[in-house]
Amino acid sequence: MLVEVKVPVLSESVAEATLLSWHKKQGEYVERNENLIDIETDKVVLELPAPVAGVLAKIIKGDGAMVVSSEIIATIDTAATAATTVTAVAAPSVTESAAAAAVTPAMMPAARKMAAEENLKAEEIKGTGRDGRITKEDVAAQAGTKSPPPATAAVATVATPSGNRPEQRVAMSRLRMRIAERLVQSQSTAAILTTFNEVNMQAIIDLRARHKQGFEKEHGVKLGFTSFFVKAVVAALKKFPIVNASVDGNDIVYHGYYDIGIAVGSPRGLVVPIIRDADRLSLAEIEKQIAGFSKRAQEGKLTIEELTGGTFSITNGGVYGSMLSTPIINPPQSAILGIHATKDRPVAENGQVVIRPINYLALSYDHRIIDGREAVLSLVAIKEALENEMDSLLET
Repeated sequence: MLVEVKVPVLSESVAEATLLSWHKKQGEYVERNENLIDIETDKVVLELPAPVAGVLAKIIKGDGAMVVSSEIIATIDTAATAATTVTAVAAPSVTESAAAAAVTPAMMPAARKMAAEENLKAEEIKGTGRDGRITKEDVAAQAGTKSPPPATAAVATVATPSGNRPEQRVAMSRLRMRIAERLVQSQSTAAILTTFNEVNMQAIIDLRARHKQGFEKEHGVKLGFTSFFVKAVVAALKKFPIVNASVDGNDIVYHGYYDIGIAVGSPRGLVVPIIRDADRLSLAEIEKQIAGFSKRAQEGKLTIEELTGGTFSITNGGVYGSMLSTPIINPPQSAILGIHATKDRPVAENGQVVIRPINYLALSYDHRIIDGREAVLSLVAIKEALENEMDSLLET
């Protein structure tokens, strides 16, 4: 019996996707739930498992093809065997499969594509990721290059006559194209302004130092700084609801909930998973979600639902050493908070110059609906919450 292999049903916000690379060739035997191909959308990379066991009878859509929800991309013949199908190969025995699994390290989807381009086998690469997983960096190191291009991109190397000025032309991934599209959209449709302030982080640093060991022991997750910023942002948004609103045509949509996007770096680019109902969560619950986002972002396991929506975003360039920046709004949101590196700086207090750990905050906002007054006061509210209002979250 022939069974159709279809693209999974995609989110309403995802119009189409790209087939990255087939892990099985036409005529090869596949086990049920074995990953057949990675499918890239502008948000996530999805693994498509085989719906049944059998021979991959026909690949209808090849690597790099554009597809939509529920589109048929292959067929599997559940009755075919190596003896009845010319192009089929014998299914591996249970013993062989177990042995292969034992010696073949797990490989991230992006690393798998890169390894295929470099003609490298998983067994040749030493994995440095969690549980020995092979990452893109591991493949790059084995291939002897620092920044190899993605396997899905066509690469052209052009050298000058001297041979020491190479160039590479690399096609953008769907995520990178979507990021570019949304940033241009934000710049061209919103009236973006940025206001700045500084926050003395001493109170948060002291509070964290007092509780971090007990916090981790009790909750099984480290107490970072981002959860404090999330809580401070929620406190400010409650005071100034317009900063939590969005524009829809000629309407202003006020959101009665607080879904905070947290910008996270991943091998595929910057993604912004959403902490839903952040006002109802404890610091521990927020930290657990952030840790989960970070882990799944590195593994390419974030879901479309986790990346959709949001009423306000936070981006932390400080983890990379940034001292000041003007973040770009993530549409259809109307504001975003930029956090930067905390540094000891001289400040004036009561007529005296003292050294304090200072973090420069930047709030970019859509001036179409947010006036300067609300923008400035909401950033001041964030500052005041961080400096004076966080004790109750842990001391009680």
